Amino acid sequence: MGSVPLYPRAHYVAELRPEIPESAYAPSRSRLLLIPVYLAVVVLGICAIGLGWAPWPVWPLISIAIGVSFAAQTFISHESLHGGITRNKLIQHAQAYLGFAPFLLAPRIWVAWHNQTHHAITNQPGDPDAFPTIEEYKTQAGARFAVDKFAVGPNRLRGFWTMAFGFTIQSAHQTHSIKKFKYASGGVAVLAVVESLLMVGVWVGLLVAIGFVPWLFAVLIPMMVANAITIAFILTNHSLSPFIPINDPLITGLSVTVPKIVDLLTLNFGYHTEHHLFPAMSSRHAPLIRKLCLEHWPERYQAMPMTTALREINRTGRVYKDAVTLYDPDTGREWSAILPRERAAEAVQPAA
Repeated sequence: MGSVPLYPRAHYVAELRPEIPESAYAPSRSRLLLIPVYLAVVVLGICAIGLGWAPWPVWPLISIAIGVSFAAQTFISHESLHGGITRNKLIQHAQAYLGFAPFLLAPRIWVAWHNQTHHAITNQPGDPDAFPTIEEYKTQAGARFAVDKFAVGPNRLRGFWTMAFGFTIQSAHQTHSIKKFKYASGGVAVLAVVESLLMVGVWVGLLVAIGFVPWLFAVLIPMMVANAITIAFILTNHSLSPFIPINDPLITGLSVTVPKIVDLLTLNFGYHTEHHLFPAMSSRHAPLIRKLCLEHWPERYQAMPMTTALREINRTGRVYKDAVTLYDPDTGREWSAILPRERAAEAVQPAA
């Protein structure tokens, strides 16, 4: 396989746009109806445990239900803040405050971190979601700590902490590093930190009100369930892909396939390459974008089952030795990042 040419996002969008109906760009407002459903599950579940409505043997099942609802609201927040559900900023922010509260993440931080930074420089230098290069690993204590103490990888039992608390830890890191985002400075940064502290206050207040053991099942375990669901998608969306100089969504992104019920609960979040092509479009139309990608670029579009992607995440290193080589500092082993049609350790070059 020769070098893989890269194209900017605009290249794909320009080719696909004539085949996409105008109706696909309208917000999917009906998804707002999901909010009270998931909120009711959370409130009733916490009350059932905290007020003793339910016998303790069923608490673990209630914990899972609360955790799934936490995660589902997070995926609603993600789509809403991109404008795929509503363009009303007040509604976006209010819903996202509820959706991100289990992770202590202020919506303002998410917008600066995810919408305005990650989407602009996906798997490029400065991407807050990318794992470090070998140079960063060698020179930055924070990068070494993240990889050595938390990251998933071959024979890494400590990767449990990534699955159990990964999104919360990442959110805390981005909150602490908020000044690095040019979109979140000054008053925005102050408001974001205040919002995060208010979330902490709510969960600590609940701990005081209901006691530790009920709080463990009503809040902490559901938070871990929600973390595991969200971080499974976050890790597999980009962490197996090359670290390249151009934001090419078909090369830097991987879509994952999951059972239909999971697609429904996560609002098609597994259609991630499609999302990076049209981030403001409701993921309700992601299957159409996938179909068009397979028609136009069958040799470039990349997808695999979530179970396969998670297996790959857990067997490969989390440091980029070069653009297409994943490296494990513990063992010195190397793996090729995923490239179209095959894995190849060849240079990825921008197209002329």
